[in-house]
Amino acid sequence: MNHAQVRALLDERYERYDQPAFIAADPISIPHQFSRRQDVEISGLFAALLAWGRRPTIISKCRELLQRMDDAPYQFVTQHHHDDLKRLLGFCHRTFCDTDLLYFVHWLRWFYGGHDTLEEAFLLGQTQKERLENFHNLFFSLPDAPQRTRKHVATPARGSACKRVNMYLRWMVRPDARGVDFGLWRRLSPAELVCPCDVHVERVARRLGLLTRRQVDWLAAEDLTAHLRTFDPEDPVKYDFALFGLGVEGEM
Repeated sequence: MNHAQVRALLDERYERYDQPAFIAADPISIPHQFSRRQDVEISGLFAALLAWGRRPTIISKCRELLQRMDDAPYQFVTQHHHDDLKRLLGFCHRTFCDTDLLYFVHWLRWFYGGHDTLEEAFLLGQTQKERLENFHNLFFSLPDAPQRTRKHVATPARGSACKRVNMYLRWMVRPDARGVDFGLWRRLSPAELVCPCDVHVERVARRLGLLTRRQVDWLAAEDLTAHLRTFDPEDPVKYDFALFGLGVEGEM
């Protein structure tokens, strides 16, 4: 397919998949349970960073986690007593276990103690790469940060494509009249976002000629996004819906 044909295909699939019906079967359904901004931010962060494996399992584990927090994540994070943390013991999703969870809660309590929104943790830097690197450094800046937990928050500094963090930023930053993405954060621009690059997106992007780099790393994610900006420079990551949809539905 030529450039115009690829754009026409992606535009059509974006229209098809960026719909409220998309929400229920996707991890984004987790933050959609809430209306308070901080609850959306916190539940969304967990849902995005735990998004590996089958989607039904991810959603189930996130619901379990939130139940352990009385389905009030912001209140739990900011107001819990030491004994309340016992509810988190035993939680595990793949390699993310209670040691990691306890640090996440500790860091979130510390951060919200001085900030009203988690957006401020992602504003340090001029480029998306710098912001994600600085967020990683900030997240692990507390002296009790476990070494094992670092693998659960990706950073471009290690060459990672940062799929889950980029997905989280799509959720929080991208305005969406159809109500799938939240668009809560206004100090970051959708034009600057980088496309999440999971196995479905990667496979379809390669078949469409949008991704040629062999390794799926940060440079590959930037390269894919640069191609998507030629279709829509103001909102390139909207095509994540199209690429993911084409892949998960088995069309490509």
